[in-house]
Amino acid sequence: MFGIFYSFSGRNAYSVISGVVFMYSSVYIWSRILRYLEKQLTEPVVAAWFDDAEVVELTDNRLVLCSPSPFRREIIQNRAAEHVKSAMKELFDSNVELLVLGQDELEPFHEKKHKLAFLDFNPQFTFEKFVVGDSNRMAHAVAMAVANDPGASKQKNPFFIHGPSGLGKTHLLYAIATQVHKNNPDANIIYVSGEQFANELIFSIRDRKNAEFRQKYRSADLFLIDDIHFIAGKDSLQEEFFNTFNALYEENKQIVMAADRPPSEMAHLEERLRTRFEWGTLTEITPPDYLTRMVILQNNALEMGLELPQEVCTFIAENVTSDVRKLEGALNILHAVQELEKIPITMETASRALKNIKPDVKAKPSADLICTAVCRFYSIEDTVLRSTQKSKTVAEARQVAMYLMNTIGELTTPEIGRVLNRDHSTVIYGCRRIAGLLEDRNTGMQDNLRDIIADIKNHQ
Repeated sequence: MFGIFYSFSGRNAYSVISGVVFMYSSVYIWSRILRYLEKQLTEPVVAAWFDDAEVVELTDNRLVLCSPSPFRREIIQNRAAEHVKSAMKELFDSNVELLVLGQDELEPFHEKKHKLAFLDFNPQFTFEKFVVGDSNRMAHAVAMAVANDPGASKQKNPFFIHGPSGLGKTHLLYAIATQVHKNNPDANIIYVSGEQFANELIFSIRDRKNAEFRQKYRSADLFLIDDIHFIAGKDSLQEEFFNTFNALYEENKQIVMAADRPPSEMAHLEERLRTRFEWGTLTEITPPDYLTRMVILQNNALEMGLELPQEVCTFIAENVTSDVRKLEGALNILHAVQELEKIPITMETASRALKNIKPDVKAKPSADLICTAVCRFYSIEDTVLRSTQKSKTVAEARQVAMYLMNTIGELTTPEIGRVLNRDHSTVIYGCRRIAGLLEDRNTGMQDNLRDIIADIKNHQ
């Protein structure tokens, strides 16, 4: 479990998980602890003990509360302390000391409290440790430019990085944050995932803390959000992010986003957000080429103290082609073999240790997956798609399914006919009709297929 650091500044809480700076609201952290205690002690008991208590500071080894009531302070210290510690251990794997202050003790406490220090990121997540190749050169160059002068260029704000998982998008986000802090230690840097942004919004609405939520995110000097595709299709979330984006952009604050696909392929993303995501610079990270994979393997092996023969390095680079994490995973296995068995790594030992590694092959979507995505887009049942119904919507959905099964699913027309209970000529007609619609931008078919294909990729 990674170490967690929280510190509250006013009503905001900062955390560091494995060296990554996050920013949570105090509402989110404290409400999770209270809900855990309610399950253990009942709601009336928790209300009686903590109704007037507020969090002053929360770190990985200390929780500081303030309660104006001497009676409640005594209860918290003598009866609730162990329960609170158990909650912190269960929720955050953190052992804390509990300190309860009175109102008159707050000012002296704050005077002694040092300003929150920016903790260094994992040393692997810097620009120096990022292996540059043809697959990521543009993304790396723009990231460095943004880090050295955030918000200065409208052409680079927002900066949007997209590509499959495991190729270094998050690495670049962390590297940007590290560099910005190095150049300006007082910069307010916020890193958040799309899912975390959604969860905090839910808590702020539930607890009527919308103003606090907005103030936190809209006060950022550098705002980095990972997995931004998570917000697509969620109306209230898109509305809040739209307003947050506008507030930051108008103040020339740097926005950096990462996703597994470009905005144009995000199903159900509002058009006003799609256009804003494309205002600045979009860069794609693709799977590393052979030479880049070799450099990654050699660099990591050197840092690990792993003696890696050239033939073993070549074997891994030729078979693991799609994901940097898999390359690192293969090295971790070999390092463990070397450490535990005290033997040098040879092609023989590598073949045995890495026997489960199989060459990466790009999987084609199944006919069922394509049909499911088409039905989801057109809001019809799968049984209807395969039925004899001939309404305009159903007919178009059926023809789209035929086209996609033929193009990205690589099924033959007879195979498609068997899936949809249609004859060979009907399938050919359906594929040709969709191909014709795609040639005319005004039909909207290009946009429809873009969203359906993105949905298919997301569920593969």
